[in-house]
Amino acid sequence: MRWLLLPLLLLPLLATPAHAVALPGGKANYVVSLGSLKAGSRDNWVRLGTYQFSTDGTVRARTYLWWQRYPTAREGTGAVPDGSCSTTRMPVGQTLVRNCEVRTAGGFMSDPGETRTGTFSVSGDVLHITWNIGQAWSEQWNIVLRGDGKLARIDFRSNTLADYGYAYGSNAALTTRRAMPTVRAFSGTLRHDMITWTQDKIAPTSGGAFNLGAYRTCTLTTWCLTYLQPNSTSACQAGGGCPYTGGGSTINDSSLQNYIVQVSSRDRRDTHWHWCTCLTRNSDGTDREKCYSGNSHVKPMMQIVDDDGEFHGWVGVDAAFYPSSDIAEPRKSDMLSVLRVSDFR
Repeated sequence: MRWLLLPLLLLPLLATPAHAVALPGGKANYVVSLGSLKAGSRDNWVRLGTYQFSTDGTVRARTYLWWQRYPTAREGTGAVPDGSCSTTRMPVGQTLVRNCEVRTAGGFMSDPGETRTGTFSVSGDVLHITWNIGQAWSEQWNIVLRGDGKLARIDFRSNTLADYGYAYGSNAALTTRRAMPTVRAFSGTLRHDMITWTQDKIAPTSGGAFNLGAYRTCTLTTWCLTYLQPNSTSACQAGGGCPYTGGGSTINDSSLQNYIVQVSSRDRRDTHWHWCTCLTRNSDGTDREKCYSGNSHVKPMMQIVDDDGEFHGWVGVDAAFYPSSDIAEPRKSDMLSVLRVSDFR
């Protein structure tokens, strides 16, 4: 009788299979941009990276950090658009961007510098994350699933350390991405949302068209897209940074040089580099330099792809630190942003 009872006595000691935790929106792999941006502060930061969720209730983040406390210099991508999509000519009135090496934020050409793990739970349509780090850090996001169920968006709700954020997820591997010609061929309507810090002020923009159709594909440097925006009504003006050569001046050049480059073929990284052409000119209109070496916008980005691996935009940041000490308060002239460009907003 004792031998018959022994298995019954041991039953409570056997391990019970763990209950699978629901993934946010049913998606495992997210691209995420975050920012701690406060008016009047000079200690702002932006982060860009990935969150990977597992059904055991754990989450792993791999992120890049750009922080005013430790400003980084811009770095080259090694990509110079070929002659099919750029030019060596510099006079006013060009239709192609200049053939410059595309720049990005310092460190983005390497692997992410941060890795952290945490736990998560889903309550209704709210995602809760708690990070296991040396200080309290938790996040809450509202989960929104696209109509066909192939792409999830999590909308910023609260964050212990950040003020703004955008994130999108699917079950496509984080090594899945679309090449630049495929990106250029995207037929949907992309809209641009961004929260920007500069000059001690916060400036939100929402819903602006991102004119991907205006970009040129490059015949040889196929990992590049370029667009010389012919004019702007707000940027590159005589009343701004180009008093002698910008829009409204005698020379009246408010064009912008735009470059989008694939940073890696093995993950979601792209970068957007843009600057006002007038910033490369002297006050008399002569050219000071071909490629702007000053405070250009450098925007690391991560592609948004759905379960089928189809492209739907980017999440990104602007991590543009003023590059020299020729002004009294260089950190005041930094340009930091958290942004998204997507057809699912």
